[in-house]
Amino acid sequence: MSGGNWKDMLLASQTGDLELVKYYVTNGIDINYQHPEAMTTPLIESIRFGNLSIAKYLLEHGADINAKEGFSGDTALSLAKEKSNIKALELLKTYLTN
Repeated sequence: MSGGNWKDMLLASQTGDLELVKYYVTNGIDINYQHPEAMTTPLIESIRFGNLSIAKYLLEHGADINAKEGFSGDTALSLAKEKSNIKALELLKTYLTN
């Protein structure tokens, strides 16, 4: 799929549109891709914007919990910690491997 579709999925992860995220994942969008303009992932953005149902869906479908944002180096976990988002931290910790 084109980068434009990936951008739409990124926006959906920010705005909380779970159905659109599901649509793109089902249609083969690479959920770990970092577009050169955005340098982030849908998982990171879903955590940044507090959309935990989207974060959970992405994690269930192979989102890389260790992916680092290209500009800041932030990860989903570092953002959850920064925002003191206990629910996000609990969700992410269930997907961490030891």
